[in-house]
Amino acid sequence: MKRIFLVAAVVLMGMAAQAQFTYDYLKAGDFYYKKADYNSAAQYYEKYLASRKSIIRPASYNPYTTGTLSKKQVTPVSSEQQAIYYLAESYRQLHYYVKAAPYYEEALEFDKTQFPLAAYHYATALRALEKYEAAQKAFTYFLSIHETKDEYTAAAEREVKNLQFIQEQLHRSDLSQYSVHKGATGLNATGASYAPVWLNDGTLLFTSTRPDSATDKNHVHLNRVYQAAVAEGSASNITRLELPQPRDIHQGVISIAPDGNTLFLTRWKIEDGKKIANIYRSKKYGNAWSEPLILDEQVNAAGYNAQQPFVMPDGKHLLYASDRKGGYGGYDIWCADLDVDGKPLNSRNLGSTINSADNEQAPYYHAPSGVLVFSTDGGVGMGGYDFFYSKGSLDNWETPVNFGYPVNSVKDDIYFASKGTEKNILENVWIGSDRAAECCLELFALSKNIPVPPDTIKALPPVVKEVTPPAVETPTILQNVYYDFNVATLKTESYPALDVLVNMLQQHPDLRIEISAHTDSKGSDALNARLSEARARNVVEYLISKGVDKERLEYKGYGATQPIAPNTTPDGKDNPEGRQKNRRTEFKVLK
Repeated sequence: MKRIFLVAAVVLMGMAAQAQFTYDYLKAGDFYYKKADYNSAAQYYEKYLASRKSIIRPASYNPYTTGTLSKKQVTPVSSEQQAIYYLAESYRQLHYYVKAAPYYEEALEFDKTQFPLAAYHYATALRALEKYEAAQKAFTYFLSIHETKDEYTAAAEREVKNLQFIQEQLHRSDLSQYSVHKGATGLNATGASYAPVWLNDGTLLFTSTRPDSATDKNHVHLNRVYQAAVAEGSASNITRLELPQPRDIHQGVISIAPDGNTLFLTRWKIEDGKKIANIYRSKKYGNAWSEPLILDEQVNAAGYNAQQPFVMPDGKHLLYASDRKGGYGGYDIWCADLDVDGKPLNSRNLGSTINSADNEQAPYYHAPSGVLVFSTDGGVGMGGYDFFYSKGSLDNWETPVNFGYPVNSVKDDIYFASKGTEKNILENVWIGSDRAAECCLELFALSKNIPVPPDTIKALPPVVKEVTPPAVETPTILQNVYYDFNVATLKTESYPALDVLVNMLQQHPDLRIEISAHTDSKGSDALNARLSEARARNVVEYLISKGVDKERLEYKGYGATQPIAPNTTPDGKDNPEGRQKNRRTEFKVLK
């Protein structure tokens, strides 16, 4: 009998210990969630939910507690349903939508009065995962159950329109006229690179959070202004612009007056979690720029932000974005008249035709076509910030038009610079976009070819560029092939690169090839193997859809087993550039 009691006691002790661990996981998850440390919160909620089916919660039962726990002894913690919802919320705040979506979907079955926004956030997660039809249905469902007329109702109604727009844009008949690829080699280093500005001599100026060198151990992700020589798809001589750029403040978007001697730039800092941005002016002396001086209250209104300056081609007007009083909501685009020295004389809002109740930012004026381009998260679009354009003058603008896909993506597209002509502003464009990045804006080059009229086409012989295949068993990296982060979905930006491969296979019908996909070393071996194989399979499926015989194609996922660069530095730290090289898709000729 003693043995039976002893076994029972041991079992109870084990159950109590497990229950205590489970309870502590939940309590820790709540603690970090309230502190907005969503990464830590997600880890503890995951641990709690992993063992929730065998829970005996200490708050309700503990065989080693005598009497009842007083109210002071009990720390309120979430319920199981709250933990699921907070886990979904944590992943959403981390932009980890592939993890957030299943938990939001589970929360759809909970009491809607306790979790009224579960359907809304489920829809936003589906949208972020580019499941547009499913997202549209989810937003429509949210509108059917959400009786309160509030900002979420308005946002959901707009999202339904956005998703209809997206699906229409992705099936446009003119997509073959566009080419989109990352800017010149070397520009998109660790961190963000954005806000391109071209000088007359072909020099590119841009803003970046890159480290100054591979040995820059004290890099703190400051935004600074750089210059680079760009030629034949490659960038060289990337150096910081000779402009005073202290380490205690960010240097942002710049614009240079037509005479080349006056530079306007944004400087900003974060204080108590709040951004404080102002516009400065600098003068050129030789090859360097003077210490920037802050513009007066005509532009930098006290208590508000001013940023993203753009000098008009006449040198007499400065466009900029500001959340100052007197606007239509969020950031608006404003215009300041400048005197001969570049000092602002006044400021006026560009008006309700351009500005909305949401945010308008990064103004740019293309002189040859007389078109104003800006980014906004208002209006019907692809999602995030989209580029819109409007013809007109400073006091009279036409209704802005969304450039559509692929100029815009379902992520943020902001900062525009065109070398295009009067008839084709998109002939040669550089933009900032995070469409192919896990975190930050990158520089992309975009072009659109206007088709030659049919009668002219008949007079020209067809030209098909011969594609020479590599030697047998020689791995060749497929550049500009992109997938969604941590999933196998092939992005449409990959199609132009894959079409070149299709062309080669059509020109050489005896070729048989293997498509291989590779990952970096993050994640488990099993996950990387599955992910890489699924990615390689999706590439093969695209080639088959273009008419390539499936018997000529093989695919294989190698996971992280064949790196071409170190995933970590010699001192054991993470090596983002090496990881980026290892995340690749290749092909090799088998026969």
